[in-house]
Amino acid sequence: MNKYQLAEINIARMKGVNINDPVMKEFVDNLDAINALAENSEGFVWRLKDDNNNATNINPYDDERVIINVSVWESVETLERYVYKSLHTDFLKRRKEWFHHFGKVYTALWWIPAGQYPAVEEAVAKLDYLQKNGASSLVFDFRNRFLPDTQ
Repeated sequence: MNKYQLAEINIARMKGVNINDPVMKEFVDNLDAINALAENSEGFVWRLKDDNNNATNINPYDDERVIINVSVWESVETLERYVYKSLHTDFLKRRKEWFHHFGKVYTALWWIPAGQYPAVEEAVAKLDYLQKNGASSLVFDFRNRFLPDTQ
């Protein structure tokens, strides 16, 4: 068993005034299916969700137009397969229909001890750190990957 798992956060700013805006309807209508796809993907461990089975009502940025996703995976490779080589990819290609260009880093990856899950505050802090400091062994992205610090 691995000593570490990969945590990730991604955020997006909706074109709609909130998640119930008509411009968000197709995205919302497919959210359960995409979340189920993640949960059934090889390497999936955990995802942040509320009583509605998603995280769209969790608002750490105090802006209801910004939605977050936080999840844990066995490896960068298993997350990457889900993001870029599954039905999720079709929605990723269409993100401009629902979300504004964010203008800065919107995805962060970091290693956590196996069996732990990141708090929302930790995930937000990791993304903020990556936006300000760039990739390092503390937090990184798909293009600039780091192995877990095993020392």
